[in-house]
Amino acid sequence: MAWLRRIRQLHRWVAPFVVLPLLLTVITGIAYRLAKDWGGMERDQVHWLMTLHDGEWLGPQLEPVMVLLNGLGLLWMLITGSTMLWNQWRTPRQENSFEGRAKG
Repeated sequence: MAWLRRIRQLHRWVAPFVVLPLLLTVITGIAYRLAKDWGGMERDQVHWLMTLHDGEWLGPQLEPVMVLLNGLGLLWMLITGSTMLWNQWRTPRQENSFEGRAKG
């Protein structure tokens, strides 16, 4: 299971770089929709949230880079996290198992 250990290490290493941009994207996306739909605000009033959400504040050259890195980071975390979860479900732990020991 060396490959699983390596995936865990890479997942742990990438997570700190991915968490803040993803949180920014999620929070601003939710706030934008709620402010428009439930708050009754106009598009122009909450455009600053979309500017943060889309990465427009980085400029036209870096905006697509942020979107790409955000997407790749999310895919990486989902794939590696799902792999670790699947492996955990597939191979049940035998913490207090005494199978194989002779009774007597």
